[in-house]
Amino acid sequence: MAGIDAAKKRAAGTVAGDAERLIRLSEQLHAHPETAWEEHRSARWVADSLAEAGFTITPAYLGFDTAFLATFGSGPFRLGLCAEYDALPGLGHACGHNLIAAITAGAARALAPLADTAGLTIEVYGTPAEEGGGGKVELLERGAFAGLDLAMMAHPAPVDVAEAEPFAVSHSHVSFRGKASHAAAYPEQGVNAADAFTVAQVAIGLLRQQLPHTVRVHGVMTNGGEAPNAIPARTEGRWYVRAEDSAQLAETEEKVWRCFEAGALATGASLEVTPESKPYAEFRTYRPALDAYVRNAEELGRTFGRDPVARRMNRASTDMGNVSQVVPAIHPYVGIGSLPALNHQPEFAAHCVGGDAEKALVDAATALAWTALDVATGVR
Repeated sequence: MAGIDAAKKRAAGTVAGDAERLIRLSEQLHAHPETAWEEHRSARWVADSLAEAGFTITPAYLGFDTAFLATFGSGPFRLGLCAEYDALPGLGHACGHNLIAAITAGAARALAPLADTAGLTIEVYGTPAEEGGGGKVELLERGAFAGLDLAMMAHPAPVDVAEAEPFAVSHSHVSFRGKASHAAAYPEQGVNAADAFTVAQVAIGLLRQQLPHTVRVHGVMTNGGEAPNAIPARTEGRWYVRAEDSAQLAETEEKVWRCFEAGALATGASLEVTPESKPYAEFRTYRPALDAYVRNAEELGRTFGRDPVARRMNRASTDMGNVSQVVPAIHPYVGIGSLPALNHQPEFAAHCVGGDAEKALVDAATALAWTALDVATGVR
């Protein structure tokens, strides 16, 4: 115990000493948001922060331009830390991925001087396109994360929540193709693709009456036509289907796609549904690591929120769920004191820098580092 206590004290000291550097990284990412698969500067900045601490960097990891792998140490316990850094279209870092990246960098930098004594090989995965692009799923399919003893990350939320319980989710692009015509002179010559979308949305609204509480169906129309006096020849949208697990997701998708088929049948338009990424899976929590994280977070003064609305961020879908199906993993949430602002609101983005966010950054980086030491050395 004396050895682990000393190691934890040293890790906390490293995070504290790095705090100013980590805050600058978070602020830099926040000020320059980049969306899925376009995070060129973001990936470089996070990788550079690890290179400064002696990590070996593999850029464009597994052929993805905005992914990287950073490694340190050669111990028998392989620890994976995931950094996310993509932003939301139109909302910037309203989910706090700037903090995720800085937290991960902070934990990794804190563990590097302890790698030999703790028997660690530290692997930091720079994972692009979490917001709908499935970056981790793509990396998994090319061999990333294989054989890890533990994978971890911490995600900002209104309050601290220990366990991730995300919905499985699919992301799809939907388009109807009809036939344009003059809406006043030749309406009978047109096939109205906007009507097809309307029929589909009405059908989905009615379907929701028969869907279980563990299901969510939602989307947006991104193209609804060109001009009011021309019958729309093409409409497009992006739709998400969420469910308790992958099996329920597949079952629900069949019902949702029938609603879109109804729009095509009713109007004579043609329908095309194209996946935007591979589905995200539900999360499988590695309980010993989560228990260790809770102990460590509470030792740092964190308290786990009981507000039922604020806690619900732990239901948000994540491609980290796919990682958890392959290797032991945890995905706790760290509170940034944002209430009443919630994730994916502009007000939440504003809370992802500043005092409470900075404290959450330091606490989460320290708690993750301490958790890695506990699990790697068998502390219960």
